[in-house]
Amino acid sequence: MCGGYNNRIDVSSSLLPIVAIILVSGLGVQLLAHRLKVPSVVFYLLIGVVLGPEVLGLVTLDTFGDGLEIIVGLSVAIIVFEGAFALRIDRIRRASTVSLRLVTVSAAVMFLGTAVAVRTLEGATWEIALLIGALLVATGPTVITPILEVVRVRDHVATALETEGIVNDVTAAIVAVVVFETLLLDDLGVPATLVSFVQRFGTGVAAGVLATVVIYLLLDSELVPERDVQASQFLVLAAAVGSFAAAEAVAAEAGIAAAATSGMLLGNADIDNREEIERFAQNTTLIVLSFVFISLAALIDVEAILGLGVGAIGLVLVIMLVLRPLGAFIATFGVERFTRAERLFVAAVGPRGIIPASVATLFAIELELAGNVAAGQLLVGTVFAVIFATVAIEAGLARQIGEYLGVSPMRTIIIGGGRIGQALATRLENRGEFVVIVESDEDVVEQARAEGYTVHEGDGSEAEALRKAGIEDAKRFVTTTGDDDINLLACQLAITKFGVASVYSRVNEPENVDAFESIGVEAIDASTATAVAIDDEIERPALTHWMNELGDSHDVQEVEVTSEAFAGKSIRDLNSDIPDGVFVAVVSRDGENHVPSADSVLEYGDHVTFIGNADGVKRAMNRFHPHD
Repeated sequence: MCGGYNNRIDVSSSLLPIVAIILVSGLGVQLLAHRLKVPSVVFYLLIGVVLGPEVLGLVTLDTFGDGLEIIVGLSVAIIVFEGAFALRIDRIRRASTVSLRLVTVSAAVMFLGTAVAVRTLEGATWEIALLIGALLVATGPTVITPILEVVRVRDHVATALETEGIVNDVTAAIVAVVVFETLLLDDLGVPATLVSFVQRFGTGVAAGVLATVVIYLLLDSELVPERDVQASQFLVLAAAVGSFAAAEAVAAEAGIAAAATSGMLLGNADIDNREEIERFAQNTTLIVLSFVFISLAALIDVEAILGLGVGAIGLVLVIMLVLRPLGAFIATFGVERFTRAERLFVAAVGPRGIIPASVATLFAIELELAGNVAAGQLLVGTVFAVIFATVAIEAGLARQIGEYLGVSPMRTIIIGGGRIGQALATRLENRGEFVVIVESDEDVVEQARAEGYTVHEGDGSEAEALRKAGIEDAKRFVTTTGDDDINLLACQLAITKFGVASVYSRVNEPENVDAFESIGVEAIDASTATAVAIDDEIERPALTHWMNELGDSHDVQEVEVTSEAFAGKSIRDLNSDIPDGVFVAVVSRDGENHVPSADSVLEYGDHVTFIGNADGVKRAMNRFHPHD
C-alpha cells in the first residue's frame, strides 16, 4: 500500500508543474489576445504545439494517461453548457431561419462534401471519409466565442454563429461516434446508424431535461436562499457536469447533447442571480477552454499532417473556399436582415475546434490499438490539418476580415426602451444603423426584445452596464428616459468616462436644458419638440409626412466631405457624381448652413445633406465620405 501511495504521489507531482504551465500559459495569452485584439484560440494552438512533442515534449499522449478522455469530456461539457446558457430564445428567434439552415442543410453540405473530398483527394475508405466529414461539421463555442469577442457583429449574426457552433458540436460528436461504431467497427449499415444516432441524441436530451428539473427545483427551494449567489453558481455548474456524466453513463457522446440541453433550458428559465451565474460560467469556461485546447493542440502530429501531402492542402481549400461559402449562401439566401458583408463574413469564418480534435484523437488511439495504424494516422492528420489551417487563417485573421467587410458597425446606444426609445431605434435601424437599447425594467426589456430590438438589461446610469452594452464601440449615445437625473448622469458617463463624441438627450423639464448643454450634450426639449412637430404638421404637412416615412424608399442624410477628389469643385462639376434621384439640400461650413446653387464650391470638411431615394443617398455618402 505504501508503494501504491508513493506511486500516486510521484504521478501527481509530475503532473502538477505541467498542469500549472498549461493554465498559466492559457490565462496569460488571454491578456495578450485581448491587448492585440486577436482571438485567443490562435495563441492556444501555438502554445500547444510548443509544449507538445514536436518542440518541448512536455505534453504527450501519456501525460494524462487514461484520464485524457474524462478531462476533455468534462471540459467540453462546461464550455457547451456556458454557450447554451447564454443563448436566449428571443436571440435565437431573431436569426431563426439562418440558424436552422446552418444546423441542417448547411451542415449536411459540409458533412457530405467533406466526405467526398476526403475520399477523392486522400484516397480514404468511405467509412473513414464519412467519419472525418462528420467531425469537421463542428465549429463550436471554443473557437466562435473568442472570435466574437474580437469582432463585434450585429446580434443576429453573432446568434447565428453561436447557435451553429453549439448545435453542430452536439450533432457532429454523436454522428461521428455512431459512424465509428456502426460503420467502421461493426459495419452494421445505414439503418442501424440512424437508429443509433436517434437513441444517443434522445438520451442526451432526456438527461439534460432531468438535470434541469432537479437543479431548478433546488434553486427554487428553501435550501438555496435567493441571495445565496455562490450556491446558485455551483448548482448550475452541477447541471453541466451532472447531465453530462449521466448521459455518458448510458451512451458515449450523449453527454454533449445533455450539457447543451440543460444549458439552454436553464438559460431561458426564470432563475435568480442570472448575471452572477453567467459571469461565473464565463470565467470557468475561460479556464477549462485554455486548458483543454492547449492540451489537445499539443497532440498535433506534424509528421502525420505532412505525410498527407497535397491531398490535405486540397481538402483545406475545398472546405474553406467551396463548402463553407456554399453553406453560408444557403443559410442566408433570401434573409434580408443579413447584409452582403455579413453573408461574406459567415462564409469566411468557420474554424474547427475542440470536438473534432478531441474525438479524432480518441478514435485514432482506438484504431491504432486495433492494428489499423494507417487509418488512425489519416484520421488524426486530416482533422488536425483542417483545424490548424482554419484556426490560423479564419480565426487568426477574423478581425481583419471583419474590418475589410465592414461587419463591425459603430453602435448607437439608446438609454430607455420605452415608446420614444423604440421609435428612435426603428428609424435608425431602417437606415442600417446598429442600435442597442439599455433598459432596466424587465417587462419593458421582454416587450422590446419581442419586437426584435437588441436590448441589454441594466441601469444606463452605471458604467458597467454601458460597457456591457458596447459603449466602447459607440459612435452615438442617446438618452430617452422620463427622468432627467438619469439622463444627465448617463450622458456624463458617456462623455467623461467613455469619450463618446455625439451625445443627445431628451430633456423633460425645459429648465434643465442648460445643465445638459453645459457638458456638451445636444439637448432636445420634449415640450418644444412636440410643439415644433405640431407646427410642422400644420404648416408643411407634405414634407412632414415625407420625413416621418423615411425608410427603404427615401432618405435624408448629412455627411462630411472627406474625398479630396471632390474638394474645390462646384455642385455643377459634381453633378455626374451625385446619383440620379438625389440632390444636395444643405451645405454646412463653420457652423453656417446654406442652400447651395449650381456654382457653390465644396471644400474638404464641409458637411452636405443629401435628399433622395435611399439607395442613391447611400451611394452619394460613400462617394463623398469614403474615409471614416
